[in-house]
Amino acid sequence: MFGHRISRFGSAIVKQLAREGYLSTYGTRNLQRSYGQYLRSPQMMVQRQTRTSQEAFFLKNNRFSAFSTTSSEKDDEETKKITIIFVDKDGEEIPVKVPIGMSVLEAAHENDIDLEGACEASLACSTCHVIVMDTEYYNKLEEPTDEENDMLDLAFGLTETSRLGCQVIARPELDGVRLAIPSATRNFAVDGFVPKPH
Repeated sequence: MFGHRISRFGSAIVKQLAREGYLSTYGTRNLQRSYGQYLRSPQMMVQRQTRTSQEAFFLKNNRFSAFSTTSSEKDDEETKKITIIFVDKDGEEIPVKVPIGMSVLEAAHENDIDLEGACEASLACSTCHVIVMDTEYYNKLEEPTDEENDMLDLAFGLTETSRLGCQVIARPELDGVRLAIPSATRNFAVDGFVPKPH
């Protein structure tokens, strides 16, 4: 029984290698001959033909489903965006469309919103400090890590709903969140950094 399974497995490997062009027809025949009577019996010929047609059907349908999944994933990625509203120091609201999975800091930079991010999201400064204006949205965010809390302690104008923009990731439940950008920043961590005026 065990030898029978090994033979079937070996035969399948040989066929696959031949199909993918790793073996010539001559090499395939020589390998198949080594299986002797097993491959030549009428019962095994029927099983091989059935398996070959099943494999062909699977490969054909698998390629099709992979193609359709890929194209639908691309459509989903294009449509999976949420609106984040940045509120500048003058109270002007700037709504931007942000892809799911992107940080608030990246979204701000891509849309020319004046949010610094001096340490490039390495949790070494507090210059991407934002204030979540609605407690309801703040409660939907993941809890800040100890490292983020340490940096927030250095932030200018810290509030109960303050977060670092590099740690807030766009998710569907945050659609419509309003984030205030403080009027100034403090940066003690990055040597030689000159903060931009807001």
